[in-house]
Amino acid sequence: MPSRLFRAPANGQTGTRPTVSIIGTRGYPSYYGGFETAVRKLAPFLADAGWDVTVYGRDGASKVDDPTRDPRVRVRVTRGLETKSLSTLTYGLSAVIDALVRRPDVVLIMNVANGFWLPLLRLRGIPTLVNVDGIEWERAKWGRLAKTVFKTGAKLTARFGTRLVFDAHEIGRYWSNTFRKGGVFIPYGGEDAPLEPVEPGLSRGGYALVVARFVPENTIPEFVDAARIIARRHDVVIVGSSGYEGPLDQAVRRLAESEPNVTWLGHVSDDRRLYSLWQNAGAYFHGHSVGGTNPALVQAMWCSAPIVARDTAYSREVLADAAAFVEPEPQLIASAVERLLGDRAEQERLGRAARARAESDYSWASVCSSYERELANLAGLVRD
Repeated sequence: MPSRLFRAPANGQTGTRPTVSIIGTRGYPSYYGGFETAVRKLAPFLADAGWDVTVYGRDGASKVDDPTRDPRVRVRVTRGLETKSLSTLTYGLSAVIDALVRRPDVVLIMNVANGFWLPLLRLRGIPTLVNVDGIEWERAKWGRLAKTVFKTGAKLTARFGTRLVFDAHEIGRYWSNTFRKGGVFIPYGGEDAPLEPVEPGLSRGGYALVVARFVPENTIPEFVDAARIIARRHDVVIVGSSGYEGPLDQAVRRLAESEPNVTWLGHVSDDRRLYSLWQNAGAYFHGHSVGGTNPALVQAMWCSAPIVARDTAYSREVLADAAAFVEPEPQLIASAVERLLGDRAEQERLGRAARARAESDYSWASVCSSYERELANLAGLVRD
C-alpha cells in the first residue's frame, strides 16, 4: 500500500485530496495497448494513495462492465476524430481543454503527439509528467506527415514538458543526445499470474507463440514467413491484429487458413488466456524493434515464457541473458524457434531466467510507486 499524501493549497483548489488527470490513452479500463495496461494498474494505485484520479478516454473504448474496474477512478470521454493520423492529436486537444477548465494539480500525459498542447497546460500553471513512449517517427507504419507530427511533438515535449518519463534507458539516451533533455526511467511492469491450464488443442512446451500488434516494425512479416517453416512440425499460435483489416491481417489469415498447425486468435483482451498462452509456450517470439520496454514482453517474462527475441538494444536491456537473440530473417527466426521447441531443458532454463529478471526489475508495484512519487513531487505534495 502506498503512503498517503496531503496537498498544500495550489492552483486555487480546495479540499485535501490531490488531483491528477491522465491524458493520452483510450480510457479506463481499456485493453488497447501498453499505455492502457499501465493506466489499468496505475489509476487504482493512485486512488489507494489518496489521489482523486481522472482518466480521459474515447467513446466506446473502455470496458465499463469490467469486473476489475475501480469505481473511484473517474472517466471523462471527450471528442476527437477517429482517423489513423489525427485521433491522438484531436482527442488530446479536447482532453487538455477540459483539464484546463478543471485545473488538476498535475497531469500525466501519454504520447509525445500531445506535446503540441503542453504550452496550454504550462500557461495555466499545471505541471506535467510526460511518458514519451518509443521513437514513433521511426515506425514504418506512419507516413511522412505523421512522422513529422510525432517528431515536432517530441521537440515541443522536450521544451514544455515539466518532467519526462522514459520506459527504457536506451530511450533516455536517445532523448539526451537528440533533444538535450533528461528525465526519469520508469519501465512497464508485470505481475505474478496464477497457473492456467493449457489452451485446448495445444500441448505444454509444444507450440510457438507471438503476441504483437500487426505492424512491420514488430517483425510480423518475417514471422509469418518463419511460421510456414515452423508449422511443418509444430503448432504456431499468433495473437494480435492491426486494429483494422490491413495487409498483415490478410497475410496472417491466409497463413492460418492454409496451414493446419497455425492458429490466429486475433486480439485477446482476456488476461488469463494470455497468461495460459505464455506459461505453456515452448518458444515465445518477441520481434519489437522500435520502442523501449514492451509490456507484453515483461508479462511474458513473469509467466516464465522461454523467449526468442529480435536482437535490439531494447530487447537486450530488458532481457539481458534471459533469451535467445536472433536477427530478423525468417530462416533464422524459424531455426531459433525450432531449436528451442526441441529442447525442454533450455525452455526451463530460459523461463526461469526470464522470471527472475522480471521479479528483480519489472514489477507493477515498483512502477506505480515511481509514477506516484514523480506526480507527488510535481504537485508539491507532502507525505503523512
